[in-house]
Amino acid sequence: MKNVCKNEMKLEFASKSNNEAFARVTVGAFASQLDPTIEELADIKTAVSEAVTNSIIHGYETQEGVIKIICRLNENSIEIEIMDNGKGIENIEEAKKPLYTSKPNLERSGMGFTIMESFMDEVHIESVIGLGTKITMKKVIKM
Repeated sequence: MKNVCKNEMKLEFASKSNNEAFARVTVGAFASQLDPTIEELADIKTAVSEAVTNSIIHGYETQEGVIKIICRLNENSIEIEIMDNGKGIENIEEAKKPLYTSKPNLERSGMGFTIMESFMDEVHIESVIGLGTKITMKKVIKM
C-alpha cells in the first residue's frame, strides 16, 4: 500500500555552508508534526545535515548552486528528498563505504552516507555525472 501524503514542504536555498543549519532546523520543525522522540528528531536533523553538506562540499565544490529539499509527511513517517545540480557521484557504492572520501586533502571523515544510512530507515541515492544527485531518505516515527 502506498503511503498517503498528509503534508508537503518544499525548500530551495543557495549552497552556502551557513545554510546547512537552516535546512536542518527547517526540516526538523516540519517533522515535529509527527511528534517524534528527541532521538528520532536528532536522527532526522543529522541525516539532513550530512546530505546538505555533501551537496555543498562535493556536489558544487567551489561553485555556488541551489539545493532543493522536498519533505513529505505520511501517516507515521517522513520522506525527505535532497537534490543538487552539482557534479554528480562517479561511484555510489564506493562513496557509501565508511571512511571513503573524494577529498583526502580536507579534514573530512568520509562518514556522511554511513551516518545517513544508520540514522534513517531507508536511503536511496541517484546521481548522474554532470547533472547532480538526489538523496531520498525515509524515517518511520514510532507511535
